[in-house]
Amino acid sequence: MTLTRLFLAWLPVAVWFVVAPPIGYRVDLLVGRQYFVWGYNRWAVMGRLLEAVVATLLGSLWFDSLGSGGWWLLFLLIGLLVAYPVRWQLLMTAASERRRELLVGLMDTARYIGAGAILAWRLG
Repeated sequence: MTLTRLFLAWLPVAVWFVVAPPIGYRVDLLVGRQYFVWGYNRWAVMGRLLEAVVATLLGSLWFDSLGSGGWWLLFLLIGLLVAYPVRWQLLMTAASERRRELLVGLMDTARYIGAGAILAWRLG
């Protein structure tokens, strides 16, 4: 695995994570309980770029050592681990809020599945 190949795999994932930022609890403290709030300050973008680095390195480890099969399951599980730990407390709210929290968590998970698809295309 060359650094050039890693960089070329990271670049579309970084663009994906900047275009489809985390949804929900990461901005709850700033804007209340609103969803779909995109913040593009320097620190938010840097955090998303570093998140893309970690996802790319994980994808590289997966595709270069274990093969390309089952990538969607790997990134689904990682997305669930990222999206739901903080949400478990929020899921104890009213039923209408519970559905909303579950939907937003699934949308956060979809970000990682999208990143996995990009990495499967670039590294597979």
